[in-house]
Amino acid sequence: MTPMNDHPGEQAAQDAIKLIGIRETPLSLDEVFKAVGDDAAGGTALFVGSVRNHDGGADVDELGYSCHPSAEAEMRRIAEKVVAEYPVRALAAVHRVGELAVGDLAVVVAVSCPHRGEAFEACRKLIDDLKHEVPIWKHQKFSDGTEEWVGAC
Repeated sequence: MTPMNDHPGEQAAQDAIKLIGIRETPLSLDEVFKAVGDDAAGGTALFVGSVRNHDGGADVDELGYSCHPSAEAEMRRIAEKVVAEYPVRALAAVHRVGELAVGDLAVVVAVSCPHRGEAFEACRKLIDDLKHEVPIWKHQKFSDGTEEWVGAC
């Protein structure tokens, strides 16, 4: 009998990156979830980042995201690293730019892998690296009239 890890479904898929994007329009959980559907995946992990109503002890009214023209290419570079490190069957990542209100979706990423542990780890790596490496900046507007720029995501 062939060991399970030799089965093609246990390996990373060819062309596993299904969706990468920077959007000025509202993000869709359904679009991202459908993009990572794969019959060989036993686990799918999805992370949703939304605009919260506070930061650092201050009330946030709204915020805006802006990005460098290279942001989408950087997202793809990070996705490629995740696919190289984990047995990813499918991966998707979208980030919103423009003015967002409290509760709006700012980022949605998903990864499907043969097993749940790999999916969780790959999804965590994807969102953490996107947050730290992609040139996306957040401009927060607080209830007290102050504003703050945050370096990345």
